[in-house]
Amino acid sequence: MRRISVDIGGTFTDCFLVWDDERIEAKALTTHHNLSEGFLAALAAGAQELGEDVETVLGGVESVRYATTLGTNALIQRSGPKLGLITTLGYEDTITLGRGLQYGDGLTDLEKSDLPGADRPEPLIDPEHIVGIRERVDHAGNVVVPADVEDIRSAVQHLVEQGVRGFVVVLLHSVMNPVHEDLVEQVVLEEYPGSYLGAFPIVCSHDVSLKKGEYARSMSAILDAYLHREMQHGLRSLERALRQRGYTRPMQIVHNSGGMSQLNRTHALQTIHAGPVAGLNAAEQVSDELRIDELITVDMGGTSFDIGLVTGGGIRFYEFDPIVDRWRVQIPMVSMVALGAGGGSIARYDSTHDSITVGPDSAGSDPGPVCFDMGGRQPTVTDANLVLGYLDPDYYHGGELALNRRRAEQAFASRLGKPLGIDAVEAAASVRRIVDNNMAQGIFKEVALKGYDPRRFTILAYGGNGPTHACGFAEDLGVQRVLVPRNSAIFSAVGAGNMDQLHIHERSVYLSLYEALTQKLFTDYEVLNAHIDELRERGRKDIVRQGHPPESVEFRVEFDMRYGDQLQLTSMVVPFDRFTSARQVLEMIKRYHASYGERFGEGTQTPETGIKVNQIRVVAYVPLEKVTFATGGGEGAVASGVAPAAPPAETAGADGTRPQGATALATRLEAKGTREAWFDGAMVETQVFDHAAIGPDDVVEGPAIVEAPHTTFVVNPGWQLRQLDSYFIEMRRTA
Repeated sequence: MRRISVDIGGTFTDCFLVWDDERIEAKALTTHHNLSEGFLAALAAGAQELGEDVETVLGGVESVRYATTLGTNALIQRSGPKLGLITTLGYEDTITLGRGLQYGDGLTDLEKSDLPGADRPEPLIDPEHIVGIRERVDHAGNVVVPADVEDIRSAVQHLVEQGVRGFVVVLLHSVMNPVHEDLVEQVVLEEYPGSYLGAFPIVCSHDVSLKKGEYARSMSAILDAYLHREMQHGLRSLERALRQRGYTRPMQIVHNSGGMSQLNRTHALQTIHAGPVAGLNAAEQVSDELRIDELITVDMGGTSFDIGLVTGGGIRFYEFDPIVDRWRVQIPMVSMVALGAGGGSIARYDSTHDSITVGPDSAGSDPGPVCFDMGGRQPTVTDANLVLGYLDPDYYHGGELALNRRRAEQAFASRLGKPLGIDAVEAAASVRRIVDNNMAQGIFKEVALKGYDPRRFTILAYGGNGPTHACGFAEDLGVQRVLVPRNSAIFSAVGAGNMDQLHIHERSVYLSLYEALTQKLFTDYEVLNAHIDELRERGRKDIVRQGHPPESVEFRVEFDMRYGDQLQLTSMVVPFDRFTSARQVLEMIKRYHASYGERFGEGTQTPETGIKVNQIRVVAYVPLEKVTFATGGGEGAVASGVAPAAPPAETAGADGTRPQGATALATRLEAKGTREAWFDGAMVETQVFDHAAIGPDDVVEGPAIVEAPHTTFVVNPGWQLRQLDSYFIEMRRTA
């Protein structure tokens, strides 16, 4: 196996290189002005560690997988083209009016509460660039008013005269019958053929989403068109750069649906937040291989803190109508929550409340934290960790990025300490407490709202800062166990390398598996099977177009189900290829009943209100070879999902001494040094260990610090760190 996986974050670009038996991790600072520079720098660092040049590596790998932030950057900078929208006459104001609560989409809870200052986001398409055409398709897909070609041509010409550089077509009920959207596309292509320099890109809403809901479907198509040019230019330029260096295969783009696809089968919207989803994909594999049914995944990088959930049964949590920037869209996106709590999150003095706030904005990689010595002036979480002694200024980023502790201390003293009347160390400790508490609250909210108790879960912590803060937010949550992968700093890139070729297609339906009024089960199997077959065929075609044989394609069917007309939807995996009997319908009802009761409490089920299916989703995928996690010494203990408990001889007596026969820590594992670090409200002399020196039988008792090239483990008092096998580190609460 030979492959390259790259994940671009707000501060660092991560590269995971698999070269036969070699597993190489490398990082480089993200270059926001040109993401391909950071991509190539991280790749060059990985090739250097392998002992090969970049051309040799690119010429020898089977694939390059890429989780990009090009689309996110284009939205932040509002750098998309001027677009025109063609819609049904009378519905020109749909995206302007939006939804009743649209003003709050993408805002924090505090911002939502500011009703006097509430405002809707600036539209991506100006109202004067929206035109309506005479046509109408009803809710069942019947053509009521046929579209007129001359009317369409007139609308297109009007938009061109207004200077638009692309078209978005969103017609009423086109998900039921796209005939009029297809006609508009045909007219545009006749007027401006693709072979002409003046050709215009065109996006039809039914090609992006087959779900009902005019506003969200409109915004899905608009965002896809808005990001298209920026992403096409960026990805094409990177592809050219790779080809110039010897790579000849198609580049694979990571999708936020939990899979990947070639560039020519990727919508721009599918790349938003793809990096964190890649990490969650790897976590699902960890859950499967190690047989741990309940995992909370936390990815703390330089810019954000991403929270995901893995539970048993192979069910993924999706956002049915996720919010991208300030708009609600209709793409199947794996559910993750992002908080502004990364290493680069900026700490400020709040004069109104005489307190400290942390985030959500980040210093990123340019200028970065104050200690980076690259022009940053505002203290960040990374600066706090340096001032508190958790980070070695000479070993950060494997020693390649020296940190300036003096400047970080000055920033805390002047910007936080002085107005609060405390010193720099106390200010840094306050920042750390706040950010740990913010993360714990974010995790609790995400897990509890899905109907689970976080105390039952194991935390899988990764990202460059995940192991540094894991004990802190785990204590606040009451979680007893944290797992950290060996290459946690690039774990999302590892996940990108382990993704399957995958496409998801879904459609809105209104089916009652159990009708409350008539007390009858669903029997129209032909209609249900037709929906499933249509979506399966779409997925099969997508994958076959990328060179995979039809027989290699596998499918997973999911229903989004609910009781009556409640808003809560639950995804259920369908165990049948086709529906042919009432027994199968009853089996789905039984599974849904059990899942709902487990999540929200037995007795909360309300089948007397009816049981409905609102969405059908078909996941088409080709399983690909993966890097496995459950390998090495101690594999059996990890695979069971229960780590070996500490031997009784390791437990200190009441007087603080170890029982006779116990092996003292110093004789088992030698610290590489000591330094002062903040624990239990004071700076104390703390042992520092080398991550590479820890073996399967070694135990590190907190307080302690364990250093790896690209991350640092902070082991709090009352916690114990041990290596379970060749890939995982466990931190378990013992006090």
